[in-house]
Amino acid sequence: MQAKKRYLLVSVGAGLVFLVYLWALQIGEFQQQPYQYHQFPQYPQYHQQEYQYYHQSQDVYQPQPQPLPQRSPSRPPRHWPESTQLLEPYLEGGEQEEDSPQLHHQHTSPRERRAIRDNIYKNKRCRMETCFDFSRCQSGFRVYIYPPQRGDEISETYQKILTSIEGSRFHTTDPSRACLFVLAVDTLDRDQLSAQFVQNVRLRIQNLPTWNDGRNHLIFNLYSGTWPDYTEDLGFEVGQAMLAKASADVVNFRPNFDISIPLFSKDHPLKRGGAGYLTLNNTPPSRRYLLVFKGKRYLTGIGSETRNALYHIHNGEDIILLTTCKHGKDWEKHKDSRCDQDNKEYSKFDYQELLHNSSFCLVPRGRRLGSFRFLEALQAACIPFILSNGWELPFSEVIDWRKAAIVGDERLLLQVPSITRSVGHDRILALRQQTQFLWDAYFSSVAKIVLTTLEIIQDRVDSLVSRNRLLWNSLPGGLYALPQYSADPAQFPFYYAILGKSPPQQFTAVIHTVTPLQSQISPVVKLIIAVAKSKFCAQIVVLWNCEKPLPPRNKWPSTSVPLSVIEGQTKTMSSRFFPHDVILTDAVLSLDEDSVLSTNEVDFAFLVWQSFPERIVGYPARSHYWDSSRSRWGYTSKWTNDYSMVLTGAAFYHRYYHYLYTHYIPSSLLTTVDRISNCEDILMNFLVSAVTKQPPIKVTQKKQYKETMMSQGSKSSRWADPDHFAQRQTCMNAFSHWLGFMPLVHSQMRLDPVLFRDQVSILRKKYRDIERL
Repeated sequence: MQAKKRYLLVSVGAGLVFLVYLWALQIGEFQQQPYQYHQFPQYPQYHQQEYQYYHQSQDVYQPQPQPLPQRSPSRPPRHWPESTQLLEPYLEGGEQEEDSPQLHHQHTSPRERRAIRDNIYKNKRCRMETCFDFSRCQSGFRVYIYPPQRGDEISETYQKILTSIEGSRFHTTDPSRACLFVLAVDTLDRDQLSAQFVQNVRLRIQNLPTWNDGRNHLIFNLYSGTWPDYTEDLGFEVGQAMLAKASADVVNFRPNFDISIPLFSKDHPLKRGGAGYLTLNNTPPSRRYLLVFKGKRYLTGIGSETRNALYHIHNGEDIILLTTCKHGKDWEKHKDSRCDQDNKEYSKFDYQELLHNSSFCLVPRGRRLGSFRFLEALQAACIPFILSNGWELPFSEVIDWRKAAIVGDERLLLQVPSITRSVGHDRILALRQQTQFLWDAYFSSVAKIVLTTLEIIQDRVDSLVSRNRLLWNSLPGGLYALPQYSADPAQFPFYYAILGKSPPQQFTAVIHTVTPLQSQISPVVKLIIAVAKSKFCAQIVVLWNCEKPLPPRNKWPSTSVPLSVIEGQTKTMSSRFFPHDVILTDAVLSLDEDSVLSTNEVDFAFLVWQSFPERIVGYPARSHYWDSSRSRWGYTSKWTNDYSMVLTGAAFYHRYYHYLYTHYIPSSLLTTVDRISNCEDILMNFLVSAVTKQPPIKVTQKKQYKETMMSQGSKSSRWADPDHFAQRQTCMNAFSHWLGFMPLVHSQMRLDPVLFRDQVSILRKKYRDIERL
């Protein structure tokens, strides 16, 4: 028995020694020769990803990630498992050039890639809580741009970024007040082969007085790495700085710290970009082509595999996938057997014609994960079908891309046609509509891309008043829905229908007064009495901006609703739109002291506003036009059937616009308005139309509206000023220059009461007094 035990112990020990010996051999071999991905050399992290397809039923299909193949010390490395071999015939053996190097020999090894990544992202575990100094932001979110140093060369694109920041409400010229710092050194193009590559960036930024290893700094980058690997090497250490980067890789991306931005060209406009192409709810929503692509085909190097295989699903009918290898200096040297035929087919179709006549646009990766085609598809209302494994989509922290795009897997290219065919018409229309919203809200200009980046960071800094996903993914978008006003969507005028809520049932009348109160028959007294009789009036607020002292309470009329008289702190024109705390209702009736309105007119206008709570609804209308002889915008008060503005001397709107007017519009414009005591009503119309992309609403009024020429005491009404009209012409152009486009929209719609002017008994009409005025 003892002999048997000794025999078993010796056997087990020998077996363990042998296993340890084999394990040591395997480790040594693995360290000498890293594993190569023959089929997909540029994606060593597939097993960490999940990619989703969205079908008509909106159910999510998630292909299960395949485990990495295990190596054996006695046999060579294997290809992908048999279950993922449906893309095996991408490049037949006869189509690869004999004299071209193998793709996996051109690329850096995984170990080298990790070394590069670790060198660049030494603080890859950075989050806002660990690598950001919140104490610098106690006085508000302000952004400081370093002054350019001698010899700095700034590209046109980076200058647009800096200009956008300087024109924003976040910019400060005082570094001691800054919460965030932006470099004056151009870091957009870090491709060493590019003419825009800036030398000695590492030395320049480390010499900055407040660099502090990048803490509270933001770095913009569009291109990183260079041929042949196009790694994320920037040529300098970002440290604890946040990266606003295009073509961001999910492996290196630091969630809730870095920001993924879209790749845009140097021709991308600074402010107003091109409008989207879905102007109507097309029925049916489908287009001539189902899926299109037209672009370069890389014969060698990273990014070539997917584009080289597109011919497998191209059918020449509703799926048009065109590639050309005719690019670069040495394309003929590397051309394969398909190049001549591909180049011939490529020239038969116009790219813009394909883009605007297809339901889906394929967005495969190029040399880098992102491409210009992504923004081109959004603008054209062509649903992006993204094939770029590992790409962190632009602004994915706040944008729900499931509502505007389909994200596919490069390894499952052959499934793309069936996926696109399974999307129903209703889903196609919804996706296309969302592409137009996202394009206009966040991507149509460099300024919007930069402002979206800054707004995301501000939400992180002050997370208690940050926007939720509804505000980011619904009209009018996060740039116009300021969370400092409220974090509750129900407090904004845009979301009543989405939330299933009704607009407010009462309003506050705000009367702007600039002339002394001389008697009980003053126009302002008559106006207060008429408005107070409205059954919807909750309170009346008189804003006293007169130079004379405030009259005593017994000089004001008695009303059935609360009457408050407050003095403007600055006594300027812009103070009439200040978000005074005394205003308790969401609906605001803005009135000039010389407005002449009956109670019926007030009631009817308020009922109309309840159907259009996001717009200005009122009586006196004006219009704008383009003066081609002077190449400028003109302002007209002529009575026509066409209008684009409703003056705030007698109009309803949501009180949120008071907050937006005060905190969103640049102080320089507000100063101009206050200096000339004019144009504040035009500026409010510009603001509301820019937010809603819609015209105001004009309601029925008396046969003729006259802006009363008051001459009480020594002070005349501003309408009597001969320069008044000329100033308003100038304001039109100054405001459009600020926005970068003309936001006003013409309309010919006028809303009248039911049976208005109809030849029926007056007793059948609800608003009888309106017709008598």
